[in-house]
Amino acid sequence: MCECLRAACPCLEQLWRRIVKEKPKEGDDDKVDNPPSKRPSIPPPPPERPSDSAIYVGIWSFEARHKDELSFQEGDLLDVISRNGDWWTARKIGKNGCVVGTGIVPHNYLARAESLQMQPWFYGTMSRFEAQNHLMEPANQESAFLIRQSERGGVGYVLSVKSNSHVRHFKIFHIDETFYVEQNQRFNSLVDLVDHYCKNSLNNIESLGSACKRKKPNIEDINHLLDGWLLPKDEFTIGEQLGSGCFSQVFQGRWKNHINVAIKILKNDSLDNKEFQREVQILKNLHHRHLISLFAVCTESTPYYIITELMAKGSLLKFLRGPEGQNQDIASLIDMAIQVADGMSYLEEQKSIHRDLAARNVLVGENYICKVADFGLARIIKEPFYISEDKKIPYKWSAPEAISHGKFSNKSDIWSFGVLLYEIITNGGIPYPG
Repeated sequence: MCECLRAACPCLEQLWRRIVKEKPKEGDDDKVDNPPSKRPSIPPPPPERPSDSAIYVGIWSFEARHKDELSFQEGDLLDVISRNGDWWTARKIGKNGCVVGTGIVPHNYLARAESLQMQPWFYGTMSRFEAQNHLMEPANQESAFLIRQSERGGVGYVLSVKSNSHVRHFKIFHIDETFYVEQNQRFNSLVDLVDHYCKNSLNNIESLGSACKRKKPNIEDINHLLDGWLLPKDEFTIGEQLGSGCFSQVFQGRWKNHINVAIKILKNDSLDNKEFQREVQILKNLHHRHLISLFAVCTESTPYYIITELMAKGSLLKFLRGPEGQNQDIASLIDMAIQVADGMSYLEEQKSIHRDLAARNVLVGENYICKVADFGLARIIKEPFYISEDKKIPYKWSAPEAISHGKFSNKSDIWSFGVLLYEIITNGGIPYPG
């Protein structure tokens, strides 16, 4: 049956491989426009691992929002002395070579000095879908381009170019210390390759234009500023309501009037302290790009608050039904499904089940990043099945064994994921209509 489905739906091949961890077939990973080559491609070597101390350059200005952070301007030199996740500790170097300040800085505002990352057209590791989103921004003119390192194993560098209101992707081969797109034009570096095609044509593209305009990264994160999980309510300002459910309401808010957050307020009449503690404990232990991040909790008085990162575009269901979701092509929708599958795969690795996977519980942020959220029904499991007698379950998204016998597992989450795929492909359609 699996093989029949794969044959019938070749557009889902990437999604299938992500779910079953199947290794891609050679040349099948990141479709590009290159002419066929007889020679096998060799992926570029992994980027050099920086030493404990290294000099970086600010590529955007950053204004400190907390006494532990360090402000700097675009072009400032910073000596990075330690790395901890997305936030690094660095010393700012003044014009006279002396250290003028030390603090925490966002790593994605920096580029290694005298490295490939300093080139305005180099975007590091990036998916095909993300590259398309960057290049299709109105600020980018015809022939705008970037070079990225594909997320897909074995592909290596890819040149992505905006052409006739579409984006074309050219694989850059790296063989015998040379780089090339066309076999008869070989270069000693990516810089030389770019310089050449900025002056000469490439496969019906007259020449490369300007480097793709960069989007300033979102850095609304407070985990690096906190010592513990408990925070007082008076540090948060509540804004507009984003959503409401049976057990809670979600609002946009700000922490200390500086950083945007999402505030989930539990309704008093539905509060089960044991359930609340279970959800918080699960969120504390989950750290993945496609799962929502917990910042803090407020439990000094009821109603309790759960503070998480804010996802600007709201729920996937609302997004799909809106004008922006209606304009997404099939490749973009499949990429969203892949992101959810990635997050759920990590959840399974952590011996956890979600039990409420649906488009309404997936959030969408900038650059169409999708994250699984709402872990109110999530459980850590030690046995193959989790048995529950609770009748308050999302029936249309639940597997048959969950409805009839209250049996939940990773397999029942996969069933829910299948229903989620229906929601994605139908732009927010209601499962089992009528």
